[in-house]
Amino acid sequence: MYDTGRRNTTLPQRWGKRSEFEGGRDKINCKTIPVAERFFTSSPSVSLRQAAWYPSETDEPHLVLLTSDNTIRFYGLKSPQTPAKVLSVSQSEDDSSVHPPVRSYAASLGEIAVAFDFGPISSPPRQLASQRSREQLSYPLYILYENGETYVSYTSQTNGVSVSKPVGPLPMYPAAEDNYGYDACAILCLPCVPSILVIATETGTLYHCVVLESEEEEESGAVEKWIRGTEAVPALYVFECVELELTLKVATGEDEEPQEFDFTCPIRLHRDPLCLQRYHCTHEAGVHSVGLIWVNKLQKFLQSSEEDKDSLQELAAEKRCIVEHILCTRPLLTSQSAPVRGFLIVSDLSLGATMICITNTYECILLPLEEYILKQDMLEEMTLCREDRKSLREAAERLADKYEDAKYRQETIMNRVKQVLSQVSEFNVLLRN
Repeated sequence: MYDTGRRNTTLPQRWGKRSEFEGGRDKINCKTIPVAERFFTSSPSVSLRQAAWYPSETDEPHLVLLTSDNTIRFYGLKSPQTPAKVLSVSQSEDDSSVHPPVRSYAASLGEIAVAFDFGPISSPPRQLASQRSREQLSYPLYILYENGETYVSYTSQTNGVSVSKPVGPLPMYPAAEDNYGYDACAILCLPCVPSILVIATETGTLYHCVVLESEEEEESGAVEKWIRGTEAVPALYVFECVELELTLKVATGEDEEPQEFDFTCPIRLHRDPLCLQRYHCTHEAGVHSVGLIWVNKLQKFLQSSEEDKDSLQELAAEKRCIVEHILCTRPLLTSQSAPVRGFLIVSDLSLGATMICITNTYECILLPLEEYILKQDMLEEMTLCREDRKSLREAAERLADKYEDAKYRQETIMNRVKQVLSQVSEFNVLLRN
């Protein structure tokens, strides 16, 4: 990304003995395609907030851009200067919100879209049946606003790019007075079943939300902004909240007053292509890796006959994610800021599972992830072992109870038999006499 849009770079083909670019030439030629350059040049007050590829792998590649004027634009690489679709994500129903005075007012209320992400492909909800065929699959587009609210739209690329009007805000349960904080900055949808939304704030707070259907009684009390339909709308169940330790806290002496710093910074969320239940956070203090080891147990819970969604919180109390600060670029609050500018997870035959980071000084850092992955796998195995041990203990206790009960019944029967035999002996003695 750059000031006047974004450029896509196409690398040449690999060939030769070592499968190098253009057979191993010292200098290679790359094709670059500027996207939306004309728009950003003619609109200097508009800035680019986020760019991401449309998730479809079979149709024409489209680049999705979120800009500061509360608009999401879809650009195809065949016509990179003309948007294939424009979606206004302003929470105000008046289209004049794009004007600077109204936009600054919306920004003061936190009604500015700051991030988006696509969910896994699925059937569209029933309320959109009139707009497209029920059998047509679509990608949910989750849009995050600075005030912590999340909206959802449904996109398809069957006959050109089609996008539904965003609906929301998605209700979050259990309810919180502050709507789970402000200063939201990033959102990530993990392709699990059910989908898990990760919402990050600039204070280093992460919310792990399970996307489930709302109950009918919950739906009746939702905000009037919802577009109603015959099908329950999605809701976010906050499974757990994680506080990242962005920097180390140094203990002060007895005579020294504790120093308080308000350290806030934007956080970017990245999927891990090697593990769907793990993601990474990049920020000014380095990289945090988060592993959701409770996903498998959550799936078993949802597949069971248990219908009380409130017991999700009990499950959350038993299971906690694994958080590790695997790369620290700002150890202390007083240290100079060193944000991570580029991030990528690769799996190469020569490198193995490796994390690649580019710092603000354009230094490239390669960090092998085998040790981290092994550690997480060991923790998961230990968790499974604890669960198996707990199940065996419960089964042994049940068997012990059954044994005690059987033993008691056996003793009762033996005592009864002894009484009967004693009575028979006494009866035979009387008969002889």
